[in-house]
Amino acid sequence: MARDGTSRFRVPAMPIYEYVAATPGDPEHSCRICARGFELRRPVDRAPLLVCPMCKHPVKKLVSRINTPTVTKPLSVSAAKTAGFTVLQKRDQGVYEKL
Repeated sequence: MARDGTSRFRVPAMPIYEYVAATPGDPEHSCRICARGFELRRPVDRAPLLVCPMCKHPVKKLVSRINTPTVTKPLSVSAAKTAGFTVLQKRDQGVYEKL
């Protein structure tokens, strides 16, 4: 660990992927885990999983919902400045003035 408290090594991103059996209704081609679907953390640079780790039958990757923050109202100029943003106002064609 470095003196400033940060690690010298970069940790690879490990998103969570969702998988389900290619034929979830067929008990001969899926186990109870992949028939219901499962989540798996994998590095971004790895190829998608093709078979269930338990039963070795084909699986498909699902498109998951993402969590996006909802903004109920726009930020005020003072709130944006407090948050550390630089606030600019358009004065003319291609000319902005810092507030």
